[in-house]
Amino acid sequence: MQPSDVKALLESRIEDCQFYIQGEGCNFQVVAVGDVFDGLSPVKRQQMIYSALSDEIASGALHAISIKTYTPSQWETAPENVGV
Repeated sequence: MQPSDVKALLESRIEDCQFYIQGEGCNFQVVAVGDVFDGLSPVKRQQMIYSALSDEIASGALHAISIKTYTPSQWETAPENVGV
């Protein structure tokens, strides 16, 4: 699986969110930015991403996923936003 594959899956399953994906094979780092995370706890935010990728995780196509989520206002000051 390629980062573009993971990005396409997430974009088709979670609306109004931007995704930045790095990694290869079955190990990926996901950074997600969207208003959809406003008011959600960090656990609920991660559950949303895991849920969107549950079939791929269950099949083994995705194995290790690191997730960081931000609202747009949080993203403005996030260290990961530098150079994106």
